[in-house]
Order: sequence, then C-alpha cells, then structure tokens
Amino acid sequence: MKIECIGEHVKLNGEIYPCTVSLAMDLIGGKWKTVILYHLKANPKRYSELLKEMQTVTEMTLSLQLKQLEKDGLILRKVFGKKPPVKVIYSLTDFGKTFIPTLDAITAWGNQITEQKGEFVNA
Repeated sequence: MKIECIGEHVKLNGEIYPCTVSLAMDLIGGKWKTVILYHLKANPKRYSELLKEMQTVTEMTLSLQLKQLEKDGLILRKVFGKKPPVKVIYSLTDFGKTFIPTLDAITAWGNQITEQKGEFVNA
C-alpha cells in the first residue's frame, strides 16, 4: 500500500483524496486554519480572544473555520453554563496537538523568510 502522493487514493471520514498531502491540506489548508491552530497552541482561548489576536479575520470567517476545525477533530469546543451568556473555550484536541511540530516548522520558516526577504513591522 502506498503512503504518499504516488498513485493510491486515501480515505478519511468517507472522503476520498488522491494522496496524503491532499488529505492534510484539506484539514489545515486555507488562510486561517493554521493561524487559528497557532493561536491555540499554547493555551485554550475564548472566541473573543481569538478574534482580538487575529485582527484581520472577520467574525463570520473565524466562526466557520472554528466549526470546520472542530468537525475535523483538530479543536475542541467546550461550553460552560446553560443560560446565556455562556462561556465557550476552544482548545487543541490530542489529534490537533500532533500538528504542533509541523506548526513550529511553518512558524520558523515564516520567520526565516521575513528575516531574509522582508521585515517585522508594527501595523
């Protein structure tokens, strides 16, 4: 059985992917999913904290991406209380934590690119 992108298809949760890279990118690809996981890496956060830290994301986009990450099992949404206002905390699942080494590598690479070709600025 093949384990990479060399011909075999892979299946996860009823979805068929042409390769493992396609599967991984479906889980963490796009502009915001990896950024959300980065912000949850150190500790759990409330929705409002994520929104504040990710200044350019819209509320709708953040909400949709959180739902997708929860559906895919990368984050956990825990609700405290039964009556509004309820407290909702987002955190990485054990499965989500398996992405941390990759996330650290992406962060290091982004820092390297910025140091070599760009600059850190205060917007």
